[in-house]
Amino acid sequence: MENQKVEYKSNWQDSYLKTIAAFANTEGGKLYIGIDDNGNVVPLKDVYKLLEDIPNKIKNHLGIIPKVFSENNGSTILIEVEPSDDPISYDGKFYIRSGATTQEVKGNELINFLIKKKNLSWDTMLSDMPYSELDEEAIHNFVKMSKKRINISESDSVIKILNNLELIRDNKLTNAAVLLFGKNPSRYINVADARVGRFKTQTEILDTVEAKGNLFKEKDILFDAVKKHLNVKFVIKGELEREDIWDYPLDAIREGIINALIHRDYLDSADIQIKVYDDKIWIWNPGKLPDGISIDMLKKEHSSKPRNRFLALTFYYAGLIEKWGSGTKRMVDLCVSQGLPEPEFKEEFGGVSVYFYKDMYSEENLLKMKLNERQIKAVRFIKENKSINLSSFRALIPEVSEKTLYRDLQELVKKGLLKEIGEKKGRKYELV
Repeated sequence: MENQKVEYKSNWQDSYLKTIAAFANTEGGKLYIGIDDNGNVVPLKDVYKLLEDIPNKIKNHLGIIPKVFSENNGSTILIEVEPSDDPISYDGKFYIRSGATTQEVKGNELINFLIKKKNLSWDTMLSDMPYSELDEEAIHNFVKMSKKRINISESDSVIKILNNLELIRDNKLTNAAVLLFGKNPSRYINVADARVGRFKTQTEILDTVEAKGNLFKEKDILFDAVKKHLNVKFVIKGELEREDIWDYPLDAIREGIINALIHRDYLDSADIQIKVYDDKIWIWNPGKLPDGISIDMLKKEHSSKPRNRFLALTFYYAGLIEKWGSGTKRMVDLCVSQGLPEPEFKEEFGGVSVYFYKDMYSEENLLKMKLNERQIKAVRFIKENKSINLSSFRALIPEVSEKTLYRDLQELVKKGLLKEIGEKKGRKYELV
């Protein structure tokens, strides 16, 4: 059966060199010649000539030397391809394997592919920004923030500091240095900015803020723009102690913004977008998840594969993120501890989104919790009337037995959505 590492061809054609290149560019693979798509042997003619021609063509066109040998009593040929450390092109184009298909890599995906093959990341590439365009105040602020995590001093020169951070190569600033500490990064790197919108509906925009400058400034601008649209309530914990409780945990929102800034694909021209609605916040950055990381893994502690390693490392030194791979789980834990729904992560629109929801009892969230229609009606009734009892629930849904309705309410209690108040006879249910 054909898959990412196996392909069958009934006969040899030179165009199959792109399949061999794709194997070399991905995880390696086996190309069987003389076997059809169903795995049946289709004996080849001139096997010995092919055994001589194919290796020469592969070497001349691709520059690699795979294993080529005959099988099935000399009637078929197997070409075994090892993964290549260098990018392999065929006829000036690059191919990779995706499932059982061979696909050409183009545009930004090609640039990312080539960078990855060279064991580099985009933020390590060199920029033409002169040292005079560095924001020395931003660098010294970073030094103050990072004293606990890296051995640098405020008396060190700017050049020494950036060298210690590996943000200078061949006496030139890297893209990471420009984004982190440039006065005006967009003058030297063709990257889009980030923006926050306050939305009443999907089309009614009440406010827009654009964030420009280095990443530390953008972080502050974006966070302040979100925060000004949030509500806060004050809880008195003691005689002189007050706790501020915001619509969402501010640390979780800050973490989501930082993730968008340091993990975005800076080859993509799209802005980072943040939309604040009455009942949710949406944060989106261009760039898919790294290979080996799935959406489901984001809610657990997982290995870290930062797209922009030196952006992530510098933010870590500054104390703005914790150990790699824990940030998204921390966002989940912070929301749950405040009694909010877990954030929702999605790969969409060519990037990664995180949704923060304000209302544990929104219909959208209740459906995700797999509540039945009767239970959703019960929650909706309580939101409007503060409580429900078995009698009022029966009046709401008269066609269903009292036993079933009681079971519905008990399940809501077990799920932690409702609490019981009073003895069995006069018992009522309220939202937790």
